[in-house]
Amino acid sequence: MANTDDLFSLIKDNASIDGKLPPVEDWHPENCGEMDLIIRANGEWVHQGTPIGREKLFQLFSTVLRKDEDQYFLVTPVEKIAIEVEWQPFVIVDFEIVDNEDAPFYVLIDNCKNKIILTKKDQLKYSKFEQQELPIILVRRNLYASFSRSCYYRLVESAQIIDQNGTTKVSIQSNNIEFILGEFIDPIEL
Repeated sequence: MANTDDLFSLIKDNASIDGKLPPVEDWHPENCGEMDLIIRANGEWVHQGTPIGREKLFQLFSTVLRKDEDQYFLVTPVEKIAIEVEWQPFVIVDFEIVDNEDAPFYVLIDNCKNKIILTKKDQLKYSKFEQQELPIILVRRNLYASFSRSCYYRLVESAQIIDQNGTTKVSIQSNNIEFILGEFIDPIEL
């Protein structure tokens, strides 16, 4: 079991002063074990059964988060500690629509203060959670964010609803690219 105080010191020492993320993909320390840390599907970080209430603390931890295959780790130059993630490590909690001359674009904000600008089609994927295929957004590397329920509903309010050949699509336009937030097959009327 990893020592939380030592890990916190290492992360703080390796955090970038200029706001850039540490190069965790370049660090390859030995696996040091695991920590009783879980990121819940709602974005809550829980250490030893107690929610981490200090936003700055879990934001700091999030800067050294890395996913290798199907396992999540907190990584420093000298330690690699496994943690549990219920679904996705980040949750989109807000967004804004920014107008520009060519086309408006969406800026999504997650629970760790990452800002994601929707500019490429491959930023949006779908992931199964509780028997539903739900949209997720690439935050960085191979780390994704789900949507909080309230943010998703607000996003749907700004979306276009398109009925086409018995299917209803919910989509937004960002940077002149269509992002499908969901598709629904209309029930056949008898």
